Amino acid sequence: MRASNRADLARASTLVPNAWGKTMKTLLLVTVAVGCMVGALPGCDRSDTQVSQKTVELYGTHCARCHEVGAANAPRNGDTKAWAKRLKKGEDALITSVKEGLVAMPKMGDCASCTDDDFRQLIQYMSR
Repeated sequence: MRASNRADLARASTLVPNAWGKTMKTLLLVTVAVGCMVGALPGCDRSDTQVSQKTVELYGTHCARCHEVGAANAPRNGDTKAWAKRLKKGEDALITSVKEGLVAMPKMGDCASCTDDDFRQLIQYMSR
């Protein structure tokens, strides 16, 4: 992890006091997941594709905290230009990056139970 990313993450972790951190994190994830389900958040409109409830829930639980705001240079959900650069590497290479971890993204994208197909669906969801 680059020093600037560590500093950004350290600053972000001080924004919410530890006593409230878990509650606020849960509230944020639920808000993002519900907002995406009803299409109320930018980058979440997926009217042109069928997205499973599981994919939306996995996104809200494991991906949204970084991919909604672009934390640590994560490509934002729905930012087709940022995702196009990554998609040129191929889906298999992206899945390998998720599984191994990349920059600030933890191994398995912080989703130990996710399968390659889950990651494939999540990448497709975020890149449109």
